Amino acid sequence: MDRIKVALLMEEQGLVPLFFHSDIDVCKKVVKAVYDGGARLLEFTNRGVFAHEIFSELSKYVRAELPGMALGVGSVTDAATASLYMQCGASFIVTPCMRDDIAIVCNRRKVLFAPGCGSLTEIGKAEELGCEIVKLFPGSVYGAKFIKSIKGPQPWTKIMPTGGVAPTKENLKMWFDAGAVCVGMGSKLISKEIVKNNQFDELSSMVKDTLVLIANLRNAV
Repeated sequence: MDRIKVALLMEEQGLVPLFFHSDIDVCKKVVKAVYDGGARLLEFTNRGVFAHEIFSELSKYVRAELPGMALGVGSVTDAATASLYMQCGASFIVTPCMRDDIAIVCNRRKVLFAPGCGSLTEIGKAEELGCEIVKLFPGSVYGAKFIKSIKGPQPWTKIMPTGGVAPTKENLKMWFDAGAVCVGMGSKLISKEIVKNNQFDELSSMVKDTLVLIANLRNAV
Protein backbone atom coordinates (compact mmCIF):
# COMPACT_ATOMS: atom_id res chain seq x y z
CA MET A 1 0.00 0.00 0.00
CA ASP A 2 1.67 3.24 -1.13
CA ARG A 3 1.93 6.37 0.99
CA ILE A 4 -0.95 8.25 -0.64
CA LYS A 5 -3.36 5.39 0.01
CA VAL A 6 -2.15 5.13 3.61
CA ALA A 7 -2.49 8.88 4.15
CA LEU A 8 -6.04 8.81 2.80
CA LEU A 9 -6.84 5.83 4.99
CA MET A 10 -5.52 7.61 8.08
CA GLU A 11 -7.60 10.67 7.27
CA GLU A 12 -10.72 8.64 6.47
CA GLN A 13 -10.51 6.40 9.55
CA GLY A 14 -9.23 9.00 12.00
CA LEU A 15 -7.67 6.39 14.26
CA VAL A 16 -4.28 4.66 14.32
CA PRO A 17 -4.13 2.05 17.11
CA LEU A 18 -0.61 1.27 18.31
CA PHE A 19 0.64 -1.79 20.10
CA PHE A 20 3.55 -4.08 20.91
CA HIS A 21 3.87 -7.53 22.41
CA SER A 22 6.75 -9.99 22.31
CA ASP A 23 4.43 -12.96 21.67
CA ILE A 24 3.49 -13.31 18.01
CA ASP A 25 0.29 -15.19 18.84
CA VAL A 26 -0.88 -12.34 21.05
CA CYS A 27 0.01 -9.85 18.30
CA LYS A 28 -2.09 -11.77 15.79
CA LYS A 29 -5.08 -11.79 18.15
CA VAL A 30 -4.78 -8.05 18.76
CA VAL A 31 -4.52 -7.19 15.06
CA LYS A 32 -7.46 -9.47 14.26
CA ALA A 33 -9.55 -7.86 17.01
CA VAL A 34 -8.71 -4.38 15.74
CA TYR A 35 -9.55 -5.48 12.19
CA ASP A 36 -12.85 -7.03 13.27
CA GLY A 37 -13.68 -3.73 14.98
CA GLY A 38 -13.44 -2.00 11.61
CA ALA A 39 -9.97 -0.43 11.79
CA ARG A 40 -7.71 -0.84 8.79
CA LEU A 41 -4.54 0.60 10.31
CA LEU A 42 -2.27 -0.54 13.12
CA GLU A 43 1.12 0.70 14.26
CA PHE A 44 3.43 -1.97 15.65
CA THR A 45 5.83 -0.21 18.01
CA ASN A 46 9.48 -1.14 17.63
CA ARG A 47 10.46 -2.20 21.14
CA GLY A 48 13.06 -4.64 22.31
CA VAL A 49 15.49 -7.07 20.74
CA PHE A 50 14.22 -9.06 17.72
CA ALA A 51 11.09 -6.89 17.42
CA HIS A 52 11.56 -6.92 13.65
CA GLU A 53 11.27 -10.71 13.62
CA ILE A 54 7.91 -10.50 15.36
CA PHE A 55 6.79 -7.84 12.90
CA SER A 56 7.89 -9.92 9.93
CA GLU A 57 5.68 -12.82 11.01
CA LEU A 58 2.82 -10.45 11.79
CA SER A 59 3.15 -8.80 8.40
CA LYS A 60 2.89 -12.15 6.63
CA TYR A 61 -0.21 -12.99 8.67
CA VAL A 62 -1.88 -9.68 7.85
CA ARG A 63 -1.17 -10.02 4.13
CA ALA A 64 -2.62 -13.53 4.08
CA GLU A 65 -5.59 -13.14 6.41
CA LEU A 66 -6.61 -9.46 6.73
CA PRO A 67 -7.10 -7.86 3.30
CA GLY A 68 -6.98 -4.07 3.23
CA MET A 69 -5.09 -3.78 6.51
CA ALA A 70 -2.14 -1.33 6.57
CA LEU A 71 0.45 -2.45 9.10
CA GLY A 72 3.08 0.11 10.03
CA VAL A 73 5.91 0.52 12.52
CA GLY A 74 6.48 3.18 15.19
CA SER A 75 9.32 4.17 17.52
CA VAL A 76 11.78 4.02 14.63
CA THR A 77 14.86 6.19 15.19
CA ASP A 78 17.19 5.69 12.21
CA ALA A 79 17.11 5.05 8.47
CA ALA A 80 18.58 1.54 8.72
CA THR A 81 15.78 0.41 11.02
CA ALA A 82 13.18 2.02 8.79
CA SER A 83 14.62 0.22 5.76
CA LEU A 84 14.63 -3.09 7.63
CA TYR A 85 10.96 -2.78 8.51
CA MET A 86 9.99 -1.71 5.01
CA GLN A 87 11.72 -4.83 3.73
CA CYS A 88 9.52 -6.77 6.16
CA GLY A 89 6.39 -5.19 4.68
CA ALA A 90 5.74 -2.01 6.68
CA SER A 91 3.16 0.22 4.99
CA PHE A 92 4.12 3.29 7.03
CA ILE A 93 6.86 4.45 9.39
CA VAL A 94 6.31 6.60 12.50
CA THR A 95 9.06 8.19 14.57
CA PRO A 96 9.25 10.08 17.87
CA CYS A 97 11.33 12.84 16.24
CA MET A 98 12.06 14.43 12.86
CA ARG A 99 14.75 12.57 10.87
CA ASP A 100 15.84 13.64 7.40
CA ASP A 101 17.53 10.29 6.73
CA ILE A 102 14.31 8.37 7.37
CA ALA A 103 12.33 10.69 5.10
CA ILE A 104 14.78 9.97 2.28
CA VAL A 105 14.59 6.16 2.50
CA CYS A 106 10.80 6.23 2.88
CA ASN A 107 10.42 8.49 -0.14
CA ARG A 108 12.50 6.09 -2.23
CA ARG A 109 10.04 3.30 -1.44
CA LYS A 110 6.89 5.50 -1.60
CA VAL A 111 6.17 4.60 2.04
CA LEU A 112 4.39 7.10 4.27
CA PHE A 113 6.61 8.68 6.94
CA ALA A 114 4.94 10.40 9.91
CA PRO A 115 7.68 12.06 11.99
CA GLY A 116 7.26 13.34 15.52
CA CYS A 117 7.34 17.14 15.48
CA GLY A 118 7.15 19.70 18.27
CA SER A 119 7.46 23.05 16.51
CA LEU A 120 6.29 24.87 13.41
CA THR A 121 9.86 24.78 12.12
CA GLU A 122 10.02 20.98 12.42
CA ILE A 123 6.61 20.61 10.79
CA GLY A 124 7.68 22.85 7.91
CA LYS A 125 10.85 20.80 7.44
CA ALA A 126 8.87 17.56 7.46
CA GLU A 127 6.50 18.87 4.82
CA GLU A 128 9.41 20.02 2.66
CA LEU A 129 10.68 16.43 2.80
CA GLY A 130 7.34 15.09 1.57
CA CYS A 131 5.57 14.10 4.79
CA GLU A 132 1.79 14.04 4.29
CA ILE A 133 1.02 13.70 8.00
CA VAL A 134 3.11 14.70 11.01
CA LYS A 135 2.87 13.25 14.48
CA LEU A 136 2.49 15.51 17.51
CA PHE A 137 4.30 13.75 20.33
CA PRO A 138 3.79 13.69 23.20
CA GLY A 139 0.30 15.04 22.64
CA SER A 140 -0.36 15.26 26.36
CA VAL A 141 2.46 17.82 26.71
CA TYR A 142 1.62 20.03 23.71
CA GLY A 143 -2.18 19.80 23.93
CA ALA A 144 -4.94 20.49 21.43
CA LYS A 145 -4.28 24.26 21.44
CA PHE A 146 -0.95 23.59 19.73
CA ILE A 147 -2.73 22.01 16.77
CA LYS A 148 -5.26 24.85 16.54
CA SER A 149 -2.45 27.40 16.58
CA ILE A 150 -0.54 25.61 13.80
CA LYS A 151 -3.64 25.26 11.63
CA GLY A 152 -4.08 29.05 11.68
CA PRO A 153 -1.09 29.97 9.49
CA GLN A 154 -0.88 26.49 7.90
CA PRO A 155 -4.40 25.12 7.32
CA TRP A 156 -2.96 22.49 4.96
CA THR A 157 -0.92 20.83 7.71
CA LYS A 158 -2.21 17.43 8.84
CA ILE A 159 -1.38 16.53 12.43
CA MET A 160 -1.80 13.23 14.30
CA PRO A 161 -1.52 13.62 18.10
CA THR A 162 -0.22 10.58 19.95
CA GLY A 163 0.12 10.28 23.71
CA GLY A 164 -2.67 11.59 25.91
CA VAL A 165 -5.40 10.37 23.55
CA ALA A 166 -8.25 8.35 25.04
CA PRO A 167 -11.38 6.72 23.53
CA THR A 168 -13.80 9.11 25.26
CA LYS A 169 -16.07 11.72 23.70
CA GLU A 170 -14.55 14.55 25.71
CA ASN A 171 -10.98 13.67 24.82
CA LEU A 172 -11.55 12.98 21.14
CA LYS A 173 -13.74 16.06 20.70
CA MET A 174 -10.90 18.19 22.03
CA TRP A 175 -8.45 16.88 19.43
CA PHE A 176 -10.75 16.89 16.40
CA ASP A 177 -12.24 20.29 17.22
CA ALA A 178 -8.67 21.60 17.22
CA GLY A 179 -8.11 20.24 13.70
CA ALA A 180 -6.39 16.86 14.15
CA VAL A 181 -6.52 14.74 11.00
CA CYS A 182 -6.38 11.52 13.02
CA VAL A 183 -5.21 10.30 16.44
CA GLY A 184 -2.75 7.65 17.56
CA MET A 185 -3.99 5.61 20.50
CA GLY A 186 -2.11 2.96 22.48
CA SER A 187 -2.71 1.68 26.00
CA LYS A 188 -5.94 3.65 26.45
CA LEU A 189 -7.42 1.47 23.72
CA ILE A 190 -5.35 -1.73 23.80
CA SER A 191 -4.81 -2.03 27.53
CA LYS A 192 -2.64 -4.54 29.37
CA GLU A 193 -5.75 -5.86 31.11
CA ILE A 194 -7.51 -6.61 27.83
CA VAL A 195 -4.48 -8.49 26.50
CA LYS A 196 -3.78 -10.31 29.76
CA ASN A 197 -7.38 -11.48 30.11
CA ASN A 198 -7.83 -12.34 26.41
CA GLN A 199 -10.72 -9.90 26.08
CA PHE A 200 -10.36 -9.56 22.35
CA ASP A 201 -14.09 -9.36 21.66
CA GLU A 202 -14.19 -6.40 24.02
CA LEU A 203 -11.30 -4.83 22.14
CA SER A 204 -13.18 -5.20 18.86
CA SER A 205 -16.20 -3.49 20.40
CA MET A 206 -14.06 -0.65 21.74
CA VAL A 207 -12.46 -0.09 18.33
CA LYS A 208 -15.86 -0.09 16.64
CA ASP A 209 -17.33 2.36 19.18
CA THR A 210 -14.29 4.63 18.87
CA LEU A 211 -14.53 4.75 15.09
CA VAL A 212 -18.24 5.61 15.29
CA LEU A 213 -17.52 8.29 17.88
CA ILE A 214 -14.83 9.85 15.71
CA ALA A 215 -17.12 9.86 12.67
CA ASN A 216 -19.91 11.53 14.65
CA LEU A 217 -17.58 14.16 16.09
CA ARG A 218 -16.26 15.00 12.64
CA ASN A 219 -19.77 15.33 11.23
CA ALA A 220 -20.61 17.71 14.04
CA VAL A 221 -17.58 19.85 13.23
